Amino acid sequence: MGAVQNFFDHYNYIATIVLMVAGLYIVIARGNMIKKLIGLMLFQTSVYLLYIAPGKIIGGTPPVLDPNFTVYSNPLPHVLILTAIVVGVATIALGLAIVSRIHEAYGTIEEDEIFAREEQE
Repeated sequence: MGAVQNFFDHYNYIATIVLMVAGLYIVIARGNMIKKLIGLMLFQTSVYLLYIAPGKIIGGTPPVLDPNFTVYSNPLPHVLILTAIVVGVATIALGLAIVSRIHEAYGTIEEDEIFAREEQE
């Protein structure tokens, strides 16, 4: 019973691992560039969870000095993740713009078709 309880105590890390593996698989296995961007978004989300999970301390309070409290939560992971989310949204937007431009130039967003066309030229 201890192993099952330990598994459920760390469900957030299990979710992180599942999202990370799924995102990495999509990036590696798919040739469609939009699907690759979705895989990157999944991978980014798993990294967000990885940083946020240990940031919350049970029983911790915001870091405002008060003699009534002795355990404080660290706000730094949350601030870093907010910045990472903004950078991630900008990166995905840039990726979509590049995919749109590739589609205009080649008429497809499949990597195999683009590489085949490049070899023919």
